[in-house]
Parts: sequence; C-alpha cells; structure tokens
Amino acid sequence: MTKEMILPDVRGRLTEGQPLSDLTWLRVGGPADWLFKPADIDDLCAFLRELDEKARVFPMGVGSNLIVRDGGLRAVVIRLGRGFNGIEADGTRVTVGAAALDAHVAKKAAAAGIDLTFLRTIPGAIGGAVRMNAGCYGTYTADVFVEAKAVTRAGELVTLTADDLNFRYRETDLPEGWVIVEATLEGTKGDPEELESRMADQLARRDATQPSKERTAGSTFRNPAGFSSTGEADDVHDLKAWKVIDDAGMRGARRGGAQMSEKHSNFLVNTGDASAADLEGLGEEVRKKVFQSSGITLDWEIKRIGEPIPD
Repeated sequence: MTKEMILPDVRGRLTEGQPLSDLTWLRVGGPADWLFKPADIDDLCAFLRELDEKARVFPMGVGSNLIVRDGGLRAVVIRLGRGFNGIEADGTRVTVGAAALDAHVAKKAAAAGIDLTFLRTIPGAIGGAVRMNAGCYGTYTADVFVEAKAVTRAGELVTLTADDLNFRYRETDLPEGWVIVEATLEGTKGDPEELESRMADQLARRDATQPSKERTAGSTFRNPAGFSSTGEADDVHDLKAWKVIDDAGMRGARRGGAQMSEKHSNFLVNTGDASAADLEGLGEEVRKKVFQSSGITLDWEIKRIGEPIPD
C-alpha cells in the first residue's frame, strides 16, 4: 500500500508512520504505514468495510510474540485498546475482549471460581491466544474455547466456532486480515483460593526457569515434538527446543545486542541495544547449528513481519 491512500474517517485514533518498536516486548522494529486504534467494534467494522481492498491489514496484540523488522511494515496495523478488554464471568464461562491480557483473564476467572489458570503465565492477550492456540502446562486455548467473534477484512462481524478455526499446535485457520474482537472460554469449577495458590506456584516456577524480567518474546521456537512443556517431573525433554539448542552449544550465544538466554536457551533476549536484524539473525544461526547438530529443523514460534533495512 502507499501512505497516500485515502483512508476512511474514524472515531478512534489513526496514526501515520507509527514506530512499532514501542509496541513490542522486544522493543525493536520500524514504523507501520498506519496504526489504527478503533474506538469500538462499530468503528472497526466501518473502517475495514471502507478501506481500500488492496490495503494490507495486520492485527497486532500487545506484541509479546513478535519481531517487527527494522524497515517497518507496509500495512495498516490494527491494535485494540480499552474498548476491547472487558472480562465477564457467568457460570463456568468467561467472555472476554480480545485485548484482555491472558494473565488478567486467569486472575478474574479464578476469583469467580473458574479454572483458566493455564493462562496465568502466557504472555500476551486473548486475541493472540486464540489465533495461535496458546498453551501451557499441557492445556491449550482450544481445550477451553467455546466461540469467538471477529471482524472480517470486509468489515463484517462474524462468530467463529472451533471447526472454523481448526486449532492445531500454535496455529489456526483465521483468514489474513480478520480481527478477533471477543472470545468465550469455558473452564471448570474450582475454589478461588486454591486456584490463586496454583497460579502463584506457576509464577514462581516460571520465574525460576525463564528470563521473565528481561526483554523477550516468550518461547522462540516451537518444540520439535509439537507439545508444550508441562513442567512436570515426568515430562520428557528429548525433543524440547531448549534441549536441542543446548546440544548444539547455543545457550548464551550472542549476535550484536541479541542473546539466547543463559537461564532458558529457547528465549531470545534483547540485552539493551539489539536490532530486529540482530534478533532474527541470531535465531537463524541457532536453527542452522541445531540442524547441523541433530538434523532437526526448528520452526519459529515468534512471528516475524515487515521488511529489513536494505544493505
């Protein structure tokens, strides 16, 4: 698309050339052509309905699982805000806006006696959790999913079932340019105090094994076996991403300001001055070394978008 394209009138905020580094957990990335923060669902529907069909649309959550390349993104980035972060519990179901943080949903559900505790340590927001079938401790979003509402690229509000999304390990069939705006999840009944205690244990375990205080984007690569780590004593580590990275001698490896964490080798860290090129380049070096060491090709779990700066 071109920045000169005539864009629809909006009630939300539409910004030209917004640097995306401010909006990602790794704090890297060039500008988007446009950034749109809709006021509400009607504003989003009208915008997408009237937007030139040739314009690329990229829905972006809180940037917890994202590398935006240094040259930026030639697209209209859609980022949902306060009008999309409500959380309502009813029985064993919780209906949440797509911008609601996973951790907040887990805590609000627990207070209502609903077990969605697996979400407590997952970075990001519910829209991304649905889109990527996020999971932890052996439970996936697909396991608790009831339905979602999304706005299509043509600006229509639709309801999506599990069959529509076709959940898989870290994947769904959500069409490009569609924006999830709400999801309904169903947990099981639990005692609020016990659920809170369980989440505290999960946080302590995470903080003991992961660089949770550093600039990361969660797990860098998918586990080769296609399973998330449960963290249990009998968990098999033969085909965990961190294990094959260790075996390839890449724990702590550096490139520019990027590093594979010493604490957990499947976490890519911005040590302070990394560029997107540093981070992605180190990740590709890790993939190469792992393949040379074990014959295994690691797949990125972090999404990488945009254009590099030309050499």
